[in-house]
Amino acid sequence: METFNRKQHWENIYQQKQLTEVSWYQQVPETSLNYIHQFQIPHNAQIMDMGGGDSFLADCLLSEGYQNISVADISVSALERAKQRLGNNAGSITWIEADAGYFVSPKIYDFWHDRAAFHFLTTDQEVTHYVENLKKCIAPKGIVVMGTFSVNGPKKCSGIEIRQYSEECMAKLFCPDFELICCEYPDHHTPFDTIQNFIFCCFRKK
Repeated sequence: METFNRKQHWENIYQQKQLTEVSWYQQVPETSLNYIHQFQIPHNAQIMDMGGGDSFLADCLLSEGYQNISVADISVSALERAKQRLGNNAGSITWIEADAGYFVSPKIYDFWHDRAAFHFLTTDQEVTHYVENLKKCIAPKGIVVMGTFSVNGPKKCSGIEIRQYSEECMAKLFCPDFELICCEYPDHHTPFDTIQNFIFCCFRKK
């Protein structure tokens, strides 16, 4: 039986599909930006966008004057597309090719954002590693925003299995090292006129 190659799967996705042809496309990542504004994240804060790929969050943050942005993604093709779009501004961002399930942080972050990378980690080992890494790399009182498919969301995405999450499950994973601040269940309208229900949970490092 052939072993699933997660990295190659995502390289194929980004090489074969255009920006607007993927279900997670957002011209303006309003939910994510709202959290950054809500928590009044300083412009000099260390920010990580895990699984950010070629999303527009980095573009928006740069336009608002944020100075220390890191974007990590398993697909180098996704990162290269984002760099090309940003042009000269790409040099203002730290780009990291990494699998979220095995990533070891090189620095301490004040704000960690993950929209839709976490739910692709389908083994307990990967989930545990991700959470343990967060415990070590988030500054005291730092903010973590996790956006994943809810129990009312899809069971598969981009042709592969995912894990759905509830508020109770997220709290069990991250507490007591983190304080659960809030959770909400926004609907994401895909470019294909379908709706995906997410859960966004915000935590503060104790």
